[in-house]
Amino acid sequence: MNHLLLVMLGGGLGAGLRHLVALGTLRAFGPGFPVGTLTVNVVGSLAMGVLIGWLVRHEAAQAQNLRYFLATGLLGGFTTFSAFSLDTAVLWERGDTGLALTYVAASVLLSLVAVFAGLFLMRSFAAA
Repeated sequence: MNHLLLVMLGGGLGAGLRHLVALGTLRAFGPGFPVGTLTVNVVGSLAMGVLIGWLVRHEAAQAQNLRYFLATGLLGGFTTFSAFSLDTAVLWERGDTGLALTYVAASVLLSLVAVFAGLFLMRSFAAA
């Protein structure tokens, strides 16, 4: 149960940080391009790589708790794209290049289709 609390605490902090980045980039760049989303995706992915690389090199006694709080919680709340990026890197680094590319294509395409499907369904209900 402790791991769930760590994930929830980190996730709340990460979501709050994402919101602050979105507000800041909206004020700085306007609504023409999703700079905030791009920023959190790139920064979160970089942070995920640094964190996991550090955890692997420093098998700390609390490594699992740090991973729950920082990777799953904080970075997961900041951007789920960081988890997607890490999953892709793991597949790639273990030599499953085709599977990594399939995962990337399927994730992007299916997620876009799902968003459009959800929009279509809700517009259909609203029109009925």
